[in-house]
This record gives sequence, C-alpha cells and structure tokens, in this order.
Amino acid sequence: MNFYPTPLFRSVGLALLLTISGSAVAQQRAQQSGFARLDKSVLPISSPATRVQGAPGNMTIIERTCASAPSADLRRRIVNTAVQEWAFFGFGVDEQRTATPATGAGTNGNNRRRFPLLDPEEGLRIADSIGGYWAAAPNSDWILQRQNEAWNGENGLASRHRDPWSAAFISWVMCESGLGQPEQFQRAIAHHSYIDQAIKARDSNDNAAMYTAFDIGEAEIEPGDLLCSGMRPVYRSIEERRQQLGVGARTHCDIVVQVDTTKGQILTIGGNVGSSVRMKVFSAAVSAAKHFTPLPTARLLFAHLKLKATAVSQDALLQSPTLHALQCTMPVVPSSFATASLLLPATSCE
Repeated sequence: MNFYPTPLFRSVGLALLLTISGSAVAQQRAQQSGFARLDKSVLPISSPATRVQGAPGNMTIIERTCASAPSADLRRRIVNTAVQEWAFFGFGVDEQRTATPATGAGTNGNNRRRFPLLDPEEGLRIADSIGGYWAAAPNSDWILQRQNEAWNGENGLASRHRDPWSAAFISWVMCESGLGQPEQFQRAIAHHSYIDQAIKARDSNDNAAMYTAFDIGEAEIEPGDLLCSGMRPVYRSIEERRQQLGVGARTHCDIVVQVDTTKGQILTIGGNVGSSVRMKVFSAAVSAAKHFTPLPTARLLFAHLKLKATAVSQDALLQSPTLHALQCTMPVVPSSFATASLLLPATSCE
C-alpha cells in the first residue's frame, strides 16, 4: 500500500498520522525492519553491502575504493548518505537529556550501558552493511576476521559486534560522499585519527583537510559537520586532546543532519549507537559566542569538526531523498519521528 500525504497531513504533521495509521505493533515492525535503500537513480550511493562477499562467519572485503565527487554539494551528499543508513536501520531516535557532564578521566556515564544480543534475523540483515562500513576504513581486515569468529561462535548471528564500528560508519559515509583521499579525511577504525587531523588542520592552516576542529560553541554548527565526545579519557576541549595527539583514545563522533533554532534542537546521526545507526536529538541554545550550540549532557561533547564546504539549508534532513520517499511509499511512519519532533515537508509524490 502506498501512502500519499494529503494537504491535512502536510499542515498538521505526523501527530495526526500516528493517531490514524495503525497499531503500535505495526509501527514497531516498520521501525525494526527498516526502510529499503533507494535506487541509485534516485540517490547515487552504493550499498555498503557491495563492498563485501560471503556469509557471516566467512565474510571478506572485496572493495575499498571511494567515490570521487565535486565539493560543491558535499554537505548535502554527506547528510543524504547518513539519512539513508538511518532509515535502513529503522529510524531509531535517542533524546539526549541535558545534565551535568561527567568529570575526571574515567568512562562517561552513558558508556556504562550493556547491550543485549542481537535478534538473529536482524543480525543477518545488517551483517554485510556493517562489513561494508569496515571496508571503507584502512587496515580493517583483522577486525572483520574477529567478527567472523564471533559469528562462528556459540551465539551465531545473535552475536554483538566485537569491535565498535562507529568510526567505520563515519569513514564509509565520507568515502561514499566523495572524501576518498586521506589528506581530505583520515578514514580510520577509530575516531581520534580524523579528530587529530582536524586539530592539526586548524593549527597549520592545512587547506587539504576538509574538517577543522573547534570547541563546542566556538563556531556555527551546520549539517555535514561532526560533533564528538570523549569517553576514555573524557575531554572537555580540543586543547585537552591537542596535548595527546596521536595517542589512542575512546572517542565518538556523529554527523549533524539538521539544526532547528525554532524548536531548539540539533539532530545528529551516528553508527554503533545502541548497536545501530541512530539519531540523537540535542537540546540547543545560543552560546556565549552567539552560536546555536548543544546544551551539556552526561556525555560531554568536546569537539566540533567544521566542514569546509558550501552551506546548505539547516533542514537538510527533511530535504533528503529518503524522507521524501518515506512519506510517499511507507504506510506507517515510525513513532520515532514524533520523538524527534519531525514534520515531513510538503512534497509532491507524483
């Protein structure tokens, strides 16, 4: 069944749709199963699954090359790529509650969560996608081999991923969006590699690196930028990381996909968030430097990596081909959209 938004839906928004579009069970199933990736004629992005071959337990990397694309529309390509993966993983949303940030050099409060085993059916569905993310990160064959060992273990396809894949996700998004050269973006198995590159780019006026590091609130945040936190250790500024350049650290970054000053929100998408690709919703306000900035949460953001590319509309998420296709074809819009306070824009489905 196709869903064609009426003028009433476009004016009132998702609240009405969620009331009339079926049971909570149907909504849950729609979210769990995810949304199929778009045809390349609509969104010219190759599935990460094309980078690997073989079943889980015997999976190998077969493709590591990156797309080459002009920088003119780079921000939009990055957002569109991230949004499609968010849809594929089921539109998960986490509201980031404002709180006093963690202190000291120990683990961040949010890092104490323990994730259950995966549903085997879902584990099979996403296995080659995560394998494809790893393919975009150099020197990652050993990590995929470790995961093969886990899949061949007692838990099989229910096994959690042995190694965090959030940096691999970011690396794949940048690779697929056109940042394939290491001097542009240091794709890696750990976030600190490209965080350090962005800090060095600021210190040396490196024109090749496409991201430059700022403290949170120091510069305007736009779709396509990255927001980063430190867990071990807990960094509070890029200066603290600057003192440890090149040293391993457990960090995490997400891609900014929408900045909404009216609702007081900044939305990001990242990988390996609750073993999935999920959206985070940050409450935000104007900083002392007069920039719209996320409010502090228990997991402290310490770095804003600003993309050196032409600006796009702040509602880039809502303008993505994936969300356009969602409201034109999906009979049930996931309840997570209400959590994120998203109203799909008026659009033609012809």
